[in-house]
Amino acid sequence: MSTREIIQLIGEFLDLAGVLVIAGGVIMATGVFVRGWWLTRRLVDVYPPYRQGVGRAILLGLEFLVGGDIIRTVAVSPTFASVGVLALIVLVRTFLSFSLEVEIDGRWPWQGRNPVTGLSAGPRAAGR
Repeated sequence: MSTREIIQLIGEFLDLAGVLVIAGGVIMATGVFVRGWWLTRRLVDVYPPYRQGVGRAILLGLEFLVGGDIIRTVAVSPTFASVGVLALIVLVRTFLSFSLEVEIDGRWPWQGRNPVTGLSAGPRAAGR
């Protein structure tokens, strides 16, 4: 097996890991959601944690997918066109990651948490 084939295999493994993390996270979050709804019958109590669980699974899965893309593009086919496509993919996924981070925590990633309350310092912190 050549080095190129090994690197390609590693990239594909990271892609598979990313898909499995997303799927597994969604399944686990859904299980917790259904159990919580079954016990409380209050959708308002179980929906926000469900969204956060799904969002966290997507964020972690995206990290694996970006890693696989980087390894394959840079190590296997480092042409100017493939690096440009990789840059666009990373840009879109980075934007998606930031959007999910804001959706999950209600604050931008660079905003700190309040050391006293543990709540975010963002605009939604007052509503919690």
